[in-house]
Amino acid sequence: MKKTEKNWEKRLSGQSDDLAVDFVESLSYDRRLYKYDIVGSIAHARMLATQKLITKEEFERIQSGLIEISDQIAAGKFVFDNTQEDIHMAIESALIQKIGDAGKKLHTGRSRNDQVATDIRLWMRDEIELLQTRITLLQKAFVKQAEKYAEAIMPAYTHLQRAQPVSIAAYLLSFVEQSARDFSRLADCCKRLNISPLGSGAVAGSTLPLDRAQTAQNLGFAEVSRNSIDAVADRDFCAEFIFCGALVMAHLSKLAEDWIIYMSGEFSFIRIDDAYCTSSSMMPQKRNPDMLELMRGKTGSVYGALVAMLTILKAQPSTYNRDLQEDKLHVFTAADVADQCLQMAEAIVSHTAFNTDKIAASLDKGFLDATAMAEYLVKKGIPFRQAHGIVGSLVAQCEKEGKEKLADLTLEQFFAACDKIDKDVYETLNPKGVCATYKTDGSGGIESAKSQIAYWQERLKTQ
Repeated sequence: MKKTEKNWEKRLSGQSDDLAVDFVESLSYDRRLYKYDIVGSIAHARMLATQKLITKEEFERIQSGLIEISDQIAAGKFVFDNTQEDIHMAIESALIQKIGDAGKKLHTGRSRNDQVATDIRLWMRDEIELLQTRITLLQKAFVKQAEKYAEAIMPAYTHLQRAQPVSIAAYLLSFVEQSARDFSRLADCCKRLNISPLGSGAVAGSTLPLDRAQTAQNLGFAEVSRNSIDAVADRDFCAEFIFCGALVMAHLSKLAEDWIIYMSGEFSFIRIDDAYCTSSSMMPQKRNPDMLELMRGKTGSVYGALVAMLTILKAQPSTYNRDLQEDKLHVFTAADVADQCLQMAEAIVSHTAFNTDKIAASLDKGFLDATAMAEYLVKKGIPFRQAHGIVGSLVAQCEKEGKEKLADLTLEQFFAACDKIDKDVYETLNPKGVCATYKTDGSGGIESAKSQIAYWQERLKTQ
């Protein structure tokens, strides 16, 4: 079998070593860009025809051949030539075999440098839209759950210690807020990457009269890059995209950590459907949150991709260097992991129930109403720092006497601590009552949670 000649081989003497050929290939992973390579090539060929650099008939043959190749790849019928280095050369080689000399004209005025920079931007625009859709579906799952638990109370934690009572809905909606930032960051990333590098060539552009604005418009780019030297080497958007994915995973990992704890026998705050748990190969009683643990573990893959991408960019000379071939490995990893985990998170959230009776039974533990009592004293004219100290002393007194809640203290004991305390103090010493009386916008209280639910229901209709 005749060995396929590389497009650049005539410059070099002898044949490439097989080890070197395998080392530089990227076809094994960049073939997923095929749709974008073909779309970009058709737009480039159309522009070449408009500029009379190829004939109308040659353009039609190129377009027809590329569409046929695209259909073959989509149907799984395309035989990839693994002697080709990447998806760009694999498609161009197949096109030349299919239509002859017209296919050899496709690369006119174009380098693989600006070609791949265009392809990855086209791919990333679609990937961002997909991830935003996944985020919206997850947000809707949280809001739907929040509706069920607007008036149910749970302890909020700081330092993993019981802090103050909040609506379960408010807790769930905290993840909707985090996801909203993820959605917004991806939108910002998309704005910055939506610039066409096509026509920048290898580094300096072309002496041919290419119409870059035409190809940019045909490909849906907002504008063309202003500097060809920067355009072919710019991968800032790749690092930014992976960073966006890393924060998506940070938020999902936080959810996973919470719910792994809340699912434990020591908490028993939630029950996740059996479909999203596993059991033990040895201990038959176990219900393990493996999906959540894997979500937490997969976060490291995206963090690693971000560090790898930044490392690729940190010390390259201007302009294009082959190091940039590795960008796709890390971008694809970040996209795939985030996509998979967002889908799993939506499924788990949609199939989880809060054990409200169990949670309510333990609300008196941990002195969740202590801050509210300090604010009660503020309303009586006591400076907050002094009120803080008074309540702290009362909590210590409860612990010394084996009392689990402040309401177990007598009015005489309260009065001994501060003569401004009256019998109305007991109205404050009730976690559910506290949660119903939060007054600040955005608080963890019941009315605030209901307001937030209404806000998100309306906003998510158009997101």
